[in-house]
Amino acid sequence: MAKKAKTLEYVEPIGARVLVRKDEPKRETRGGIALPDAAEIPTITGRIVSISAQIENDEDVPLRQYDKILFHPKNAIPVDLEHDNQLFVVPVEDVVAVFRREAGGDED
Repeated sequence: MAKKAKTLEYVEPIGARVLVRKDEPKRETRGGIALPDAAEIPTITGRIVSISAQIENDEDVPLRQYDKILFHPKNAIPVDLEHDNQLFVVPVEDVVAVFRREAGGDED
């Protein structure tokens, strides 16, 4: 009898969208001040899990898989794939920043 291959479910964004895993909310500031649960910050950070084919082929949109981004959650659509899921489909126009590290060059 042939073994049935295990299939994994995944989400592929369509159009000008990216799939983002939201970072855990910070409960404390760097100075150690505890933040109440009701404190909502209008933009949140996360990592791009996957990007749509449209974004991948658009040279004007500098987003790539695994980029850390800052995004506005207003139009983010939650993806209910896991019980503790933090995945969101985010329109590209709601991505407000990408975190980049400058490559350390040789000093002359």
